[in-house]
Amino acid sequence: MPKIVISDTSTLILFHKIEEFNLLQEVYTELITTPEIAEEFGEKLPDWIKIQTVSDKKYQNFLETQVDQGEASAIALATEYDDVLLRLDDLKARKLATQLKFKITGALGVIHKAKQMSIIDKVKPLIGKLLQTDFRIAENIIEEILQLNNE
Repeated sequence: MPKIVISDTSTLILFHKIEEFNLLQEVYTELITTPEIAEEFGEKLPDWIKIQTVSDKKYQNFLETQVDQGEASAIALATEYDDVLLRLDDLKARKLATQLKFKITGALGVIHKAKQMSIIDKVKPLIGKLLQTDFRIAENIIEEILQLNNE
């Protein structure tokens, strides 16, 4: 697993909504996010999530022409590290991060990783909880995750 994991707001909000926030800590131990994302989240973040300001604000501003402020700050912060995993769920942000050669994951990736690490027994109940929120994902992706986890 990469040394640094940077989270955008969406996965923080989703895991908070489904009352599985602790799963993020169990899978990643430590996360980094930006002040912009912390503000978007709207609640105090736990101590195991470090908040770090982007050094290159010009690059962040440029990225904001393509994705929202939180996603731009996460991607800009990722450029400051060598071995980084970006947690993004927004398709446009994921495409941009992939073009920039970053490793990415999202909410379903977190759930899959938790199953691989034997933190959870089944992915299906958590996917069900995600689908009760405003989380949108194609059915074929859900089926792929279920198949990967023999469910």
